[in-house]
Amino acid sequence: MSVRIGVPSKGRLMEKTFEWFAARGITLGRAGSDREYAGFVEGIDNVELILLSASEIPRDLAAGRIHLGVTGTDLVREKLSGWDSVVDAVEELGFGHADLVLAVPGAWVDVNTLDDLDGAAAAFRAAHGFRLRIATKYHRLTRDFLRDNGVADYQLVDSQGATEGTVKNETAEAIADITSSGDTLRANHLKTLEDGLILQSQATLFRSRRADCVSDDAVTLRALLNKLGAGHASL
Repeated sequence: MSVRIGVPSKGRLMEKTFEWFAARGITLGRAGSDREYAGFVEGIDNVELILLSASEIPRDLAAGRIHLGVTGTDLVREKLSGWDSVVDAVEELGFGHADLVLAVPGAWVDVNTLDDLDGAAAAFRAAHGFRLRIATKYHRLTRDFLRDNGVADYQLVDSQGATEGTVKNETAEAIADITSSGDTLRANHLKTLEDGLILQSQATLFRSRRADCVSDDAVTLRALLNKLGAGHASL
């Protein structure tokens, strides 16, 4: 057996994760070409690197297939019901920052808050005979946020492409999506509601509560966490 770490398999998240581990004396790398998903770990024995898409890592943590995983807070909280009973957030890594926000057309000059949105949604349904549509990939987080803030008379529509474009394409009236700078929202003539911040996300090291950890693996995991400066994490 060995301790398994899941890391994003490509892009800036992979590169920044490799840099974060390297700064703490652990070298992670891809074993072959960019098309291969095997990896290697140097600096500690009996640790295996698993390269996965960032969206797969919450699933593998929940299934206990990996002991540790690096992915966004947003993905863990969206994909895992009762996420904090499934994983521990061991360490925020200081990169991959993004906000999940609720945005409406900039032309809606009288809609700037969630209360305004609630009123607009009721008026929209009365005028059109169907609920105001909010496009998102984040159904759980958006639904919980709107419920907690008393917004009704809406429906969530699934977006798997460019969510910001759904309003222009008239498949939604508003969106809930991840943004880093807000530039794409502004380019699509959208504005974030003043109180429309759903979640602040960043890359985080998570530990699975469900991964089997025999005695040798527990020793290795504790040594790894200590080396990463996360020795305070409970095992």
